[in-house]
Amino acid sequence: MVIVLNQHISPDQKRFLRDFLQGRGYQIREITGEEETIFGAVGPSTLDVREVEVLPGVQRVVPLTKPFKLVSREFKPEDTVVSVGPVRIGAGRVSLIAGPCAVESEDQMMRAGEAAADAGAVMLRGGAFKPRTSPYAFQGLGERGLEILKKAGESLGLPVVSEVVSAEHLTMMRGYVDCFQIGARNMQNFELLKSVGGMGMPVILKRGAAARIEEWLMAAEYLMAHGTDQIILCERGIRTFETYTRNSLDISSIPVVKKLSHLPVIVDPSHATGIRDKVLPVALGAVAAGADGLIVEIHPNPEEALSDGAQSLYPEQFEKLSGDIQALCPVLGKELNRRPKVVVASPGAAGASGGTAPGSSENSVPRVAFQGERGAYSEMALGRFFGFDSAQPVPCKHFEDVFQAVLKGEVQRGLLPIENALTGSIHENYDLLLQYRDIKIIGETKIRIQHSLIGVPGSTLEDIKRVYSHPQGLLQCERYLNTWPSWARIPHYDTAGSVSMIMKEGSKQSAAIANSLAAAIYGAQVLKEGIETNPVNYTRFVIIARNEVPDSPSPTKASIVFSTPDRPGALLEAMKVLSDRKVNLQKIESRPIHGKPWTYMFYLDLSRPQDPGVFQDALTELGNHTEDLRVLGRYVQA
Repeated sequence: MVIVLNQHISPDQKRFLRDFLQGRGYQIREITGEEETIFGAVGPSTLDVREVEVLPGVQRVVPLTKPFKLVSREFKPEDTVVSVGPVRIGAGRVSLIAGPCAVESEDQMMRAGEAAADAGAVMLRGGAFKPRTSPYAFQGLGERGLEILKKAGESLGLPVVSEVVSAEHLTMMRGYVDCFQIGARNMQNFELLKSVGGMGMPVILKRGAAARIEEWLMAAEYLMAHGTDQIILCERGIRTFETYTRNSLDISSIPVVKKLSHLPVIVDPSHATGIRDKVLPVALGAVAAGADGLIVEIHPNPEEALSDGAQSLYPEQFEKLSGDIQALCPVLGKELNRRPKVVVASPGAAGASGGTAPGSSENSVPRVAFQGERGAYSEMALGRFFGFDSAQPVPCKHFEDVFQAVLKGEVQRGLLPIENALTGSIHENYDLLLQYRDIKIIGETKIRIQHSLIGVPGSTLEDIKRVYSHPQGLLQCERYLNTWPSWARIPHYDTAGSVSMIMKEGSKQSAAIANSLAAAIYGAQVLKEGIETNPVNYTRFVIIARNEVPDSPSPTKASIVFSTPDRPGALLEAMKVLSDRKVNLQKIESRPIHGKPWTYMFYLDLSRPQDPGVFQDALTELGNHTEDLRVLGRYVQA
């Protein structure tokens, strides 16, 4: 059962409640959320919920109906984000885990690991103990393999995962891996599950070849009941009558499990197909179906692999897969997870001097400013880039307030919309980037704008008489609103702010148009999703920081700004500098210079060449043909 505690429950009341439940055979998990604290009580005992509801400090009791308790959404409605070292799995990010099926040698592991890291993997996999169908097949290098795997992971800055096949290996393996993997053959090895759960470490739990979804979740329940809540479910295909692939990927299990459970779900397309060329399309399908990540086998020389060479990708195939997923993510409203970056704060913040930023602590997540109220699309973009649990959102009223907060060191980062696919550039922010010379761009992200009709709890479409939203929100949903001609359309200053307003008003006759995140934040009810007229609606956001923050590692994009002399062909001369050096121009935008009528600054987005010397030569030469040339930022293109 789920026991919701009163907001002001005393420590003595909480202690009494815990003792009362444990005395009747229940295990207790306490979960503290933003709005309420709950006790999750799980056990074999049967207890009349009315006996619990009358106890001091109890607000209400919700019975759990699923056979799996701790892993169910009834127990925890919010998504669990699993932390494997600095990597976060879940929360709107697609995480790539890659490496060879088996660790064969130090050279092989390093080459595979470097290919995985370069292409965007955030974790490194490699088998040291290999349960094989044939007793004569390669069984792995054992502890020596784990030593090699750990060395590769540490050199590349990637957490590592390896399969555990025996409880006897757990203590030894704990010193080498950041995450255990329970293979399909051991999904119902309940003694192993108990022992692994008791380690309290992150676990990837693969679905058995003939396991029903409920059996899979019950296996996860064993892990959670015995001590770990850091569980990643992995769909890897089930055995059917089909023989053209190694297994049959049950892609429908992804949305089913995500509705039943709060745990993140990843997919293993390598074992699902067993055929190298089928891995990429199946992987993309899994991501489109809602998977939080992929675990993929790659090998520098698959034809020489000692295990599963036929399904192992070449490094260049994995690189293509990563690029395809990056292109797909904005359509799904997700972000491709990247290797954790060290957050360098502004002056006075934690950095080389060892100081602490104002409003933060040494171990706190970075504070990131955005314009709007909680639940705004900017906050959604913030969560996609940094991770919803890896940054502290700081709402600001105006765009310039974001710049000021970054400049003063009140926050470590700022996030600003810069361009919309339908309405074009946000000119105010271009002008502010020019004005604030101590600020630069260090990253970018894109999200798809998906509008929902949101009402107060218990309301229906038939109750609605008026709809509030930002004027752009109302305009972008005009086709849907036209199907309800009796509704009054009332402009509001902010989409998320309109949700906050109707919740304060409390009328079932009022609705708002915003994103579903705003509904969750304010406790509102989504009445209709996807009501935007044009689904191809994206907004690009830039992340800003003080000049003292280093450029992104291996930047792929640069933004510059300059003006040109007042003479014929001046802009053409500047463009020729870029063309001669094969520097690709992605965008050019002109803005009037304040105080200088009929003169303009040109903003350019450029693909940064792999050779940094080429780009630097281009900048040097541009300086001979332009005026007030500045680099606004070098960063990784989203």
